[in-house]
Amino acid sequence: MHPSAPGTGSDARPRASGRPAEAESPPDAAAGQAPSRVEETVTDSHKDDTPDQCRITCAVVEGVRVVTAQGEIDHDATRAFNKSLLSANGTLAHRRIVADLSGVTFMDASGVNVLIAAYRQVTGTEGWLRIAGAQPSVLRVLQTVGVDAFIPCLPTTEQALNS
Repeated sequence: MHPSAPGTGSDARPRASGRPAEAESPPDAAAGQAPSRVEETVTDSHKDDTPDQCRITCAVVEGVRVVTAQGEIDHDATRAFNKSLLSANGTLAHRRIVADLSGVTFMDASGVNVLIAAYRQVTGTEGWLRIAGAQPSVLRVLQTVGVDAFIPCLPTTEQALNS
């Protein structure tokens, strides 16, 4: 293949497979016990089975929704990322949200737009959204577009939960 052919080189990105997103059911809490730390898992399976696949898990820690993403947050993963920050119908599931981006290797404008939309919804209810652990390449994107000026970007999930 010629070096300049599409789909070659280090910038090649996997193509969407067109498979529907899957969701795992939340574990049932035992009768009379507090709900489990892990509330639900949402997996975006739109991408081929590659290391860049986006996987999103959600947990509730002390009343704060913690959304942990791994892989790439691009146009193909937007629906799952949005659903994890908000509810399935686009309404606010929790007023306080931490987006743990420590496992995110790439984020484009569609992922940034999801964060901004979630921020607008939570601040409209006197809640908050915080970003935790963004890798340098993702943090650079957030800083370039100015997201860090209104959504706090903290080094760890623990700091995001406690600030």
